[in-house]
Amino acid sequence: MPVRPIMLGWLLLMAVGFVHTDFGSPPPWDSPPLLYTVAKRYEALAWIRGADRFSSNAIIFFQDASGRHPLIRGFAASADPTVSFDGKRVLFAGKQKTQDHWQIWEVELAAARDIGTTGVVPQRVTSCAEDCVRPFYLPDDRVVYAKKSDGHFVIEAARLAEGNAVQLTYGPGNSLPTDVLRDGRILFEATYPLGSNRTPELYTVYSDGSGVESYRCDHGKARYSGREVASGDIVFTSGFGPGASGLGRFTSARAQEVRIPAPAGDYAGDAAEISSGDWLLAWRPDAKSFFQVKRWKSGNGGLLSVVAEPSANVIQPTPIVERPVPKRHPSGLHDWPNANLLCLNAYTSKYQFAPGSIHSVRLYTRDSVGTTKLLGSAPVERDGSFFVQVPTEHPLQIELLDSSGKTLKRQAGWFWMRRGEQRACVGCHAGPETAPENALPMVLLRSTIPADMTGASAHASSGGH
Repeated sequence: MPVRPIMLGWLLLMAVGFVHTDFGSPPPWDSPPLLYTVAKRYEALAWIRGADRFSSNAIIFFQDASGRHPLIRGFAASADPTVSFDGKRVLFAGKQKTQDHWQIWEVELAAARDIGTTGVVPQRVTSCAEDCVRPFYLPDDRVVYAKKSDGHFVIEAARLAEGNAVQLTYGPGNSLPTDVLRDGRILFEATYPLGSNRTPELYTVYSDGSGVESYRCDHGKARYSGREVASGDIVFTSGFGPGASGLGRFTSARAQEVRIPAPAGDYAGDAAEISSGDWLLAWRPDAKSFFQVKRWKSGNGGLLSVVAEPSANVIQPTPIVERPVPKRHPSGLHDWPNANLLCLNAYTSKYQFAPGSIHSVRLYTRDSVGTTKLLGSAPVERDGSFFVQVPTEHPLQIELLDSSGKTLKRQAGWFWMRRGEQRACVGCHAGPETAPENALPMVLLRSTIPADMTGASAHASSGGH
């Protein structure tokens, strides 16, 4: 007697040790086909210390109205699924053997989604000496992912076919991509202050590694696992711990986080929006429970069960749908050894500085063992402007001083600039939503040659290219 597909699906699930609590009598399915990850252990913030978020038995499942099955057979572990813009391919992090490092792989959905298909061979995208995880598609057949280097995660972008990876983050801490926004920027999670091991926060960077900035400047609560929804808002997990871990959003109308009045519980983030406008969310009632995938209409009603396991976490809901290709980011980098930074007005800040109090600026970096080094100093004009040339692809930190050399404000974290980057900032920690004054800064009236802060001297000097 032939084995029917639903029985084969049941045997496969038993073989990997996970049993769907509702399998055989699933709820009515009006959602698109869905991918999700099932793992005994899941720690959303393990990346802060460079550790695995998943237990070694994590598995990606495919589910639609007819049932579910593992997306990939023959792998010891798989996680972090993301679907291509045309809905035909999947990137994921996987291990063929338990002792392997995580690598990025790609598989065609047309073959992998068919439970009767055997011999599907994913294509390996990376060959990392340590782990590579959390992949996302970029336009023009490029991908972005986190690569572990010397024990901490940095973000890289590469072409699918040719490799040629480009490192995008250069802070001393860990960074993990969480989405590719429709405007072409990469949304990623790191810690605040950037480069510390403290509170998770959301940042953006362009796909060439330039223009790094925090998404909002009202730092405080933990914010991680952010995703962009159809409105353009960013939805993320907000706060630590069950009960305190809810949902928040960034919206273009507000410079601060907006709390989402979601049902109480603990949220793992990675919100996925479906065509009805409902959200798919990984949720659990408390820290003693396992995460399960729930469906929720934002601002309306309770959570509806989609997928649950009696003894494992169900996370990372990923609908298999077509979606718009993000805008392509034309790189403005130049083939120069250094980078130029123009501050329009250091007084434009979330901090209060008395008029005329800012006299000079210092720049610091960190060496390979974490020792802070002074690169140089430069004057700040009466209107708060300064223009400096800085080393690239190293951690950088700014300090503002008064006329007596006393520190007015020193940056708590670190930023970086890419080779040949030219960047103008409105002020010092002014917030990415702040518009600049329509005025020519005094520093450019004095000279269009930036002060040399590349480390050649610990004193103010002029340089250029």
